[in-house]
Parts: sequence; C-alpha cells; structure tokens
Amino acid sequence: MKLTHINLVTKDAKALAAFYQEVFNCEYLRPAKVLSGEKVSRGNGLPNSEILSIWLKFPECDAPFLELHQHKATQDRCLPQVNEPGFGHLSFQVPDIHSTRAETIAAGGSQLGEITDFGTPNKPHLIIYLRDPEGNILELEQPFSQDAN
Repeated sequence: MKLTHINLVTKDAKALAAFYQEVFNCEYLRPAKVLSGEKVSRGNGLPNSEILSIWLKFPECDAPFLELHQHKATQDRCLPQVNEPGFGHLSFQVPDIHSTRAETIAAGGSQLGEITDFGTPNKPHLIIYLRDPEGNILELEQPFSQDAN
C-alpha cells in the first residue's frame, strides 16, 4: 500500500494551483482536465458531478501529489481550525521560514500563529501555521541545518 495523492476541494482550482506553484514550487503533473459523466458520479456519489481536476507535483517528490478539485456545484463550510478532527494541514520543509511566510502572505495566504522554535538552543527547529488563499491550513518547518551555521 502507498499514499498516492492528497486532494483539496477548491473554489478556484487554477488560482490555487498558481499559489502552490509560486510559493512552494509545485509543478503541473499533467494538464488540467474536466472529470464528468456517469462513472465519476457513481464513484463519488454526487449526481451530475463535474470536476475541474489539477494535479501538482511537490518539489523533489514524485508521490504523493497534490490534487485540486473544483466542483461545478459546491457546498460552503466554515474555515477549518487547527484543532478540528479530520484533515489537518499540509506541511512543507523550507530553507527560510521567514521568506516563505512572507511569500505565502504576499500570494494571498494568511498567518495563523507565530514562528516558534520547537528545537533546542543548539539545534533550532522553527515552525509556523498559515493558511493558503482558500483557508486550508499550512505548516512551515525550518529544521536545524549545519549549512546555515
């Protein structure tokens, strides 16, 4: 068994794909496509299902990939919270947490918490929680690096 992909349902798949490309260097894994018809509806249990599907490859990682789905008909929900059961967040290890935080916000994301050191004085491990432009929770991690010292 292996994890193949992570799916985010989005209001604007193309815009969210551009965010993940700009901030996290994701790349299209295949051209965007529209999924529809009886098989799609039978598979997901939604009648008359029509989905714009975009697959993005994470940098230096062939699998799992990020699948963005924009359904023709969507249901609104509240913004997810860090402590809610279910899908929690996407976590990215970054070389510079301060610049990636700034890029995330400049690209339409928002900040949830503060940059916090979960390491030791000799080996800092910085983390911060943010949101992408559609409110999905992101965690940035900057582990201790010998190269940085």
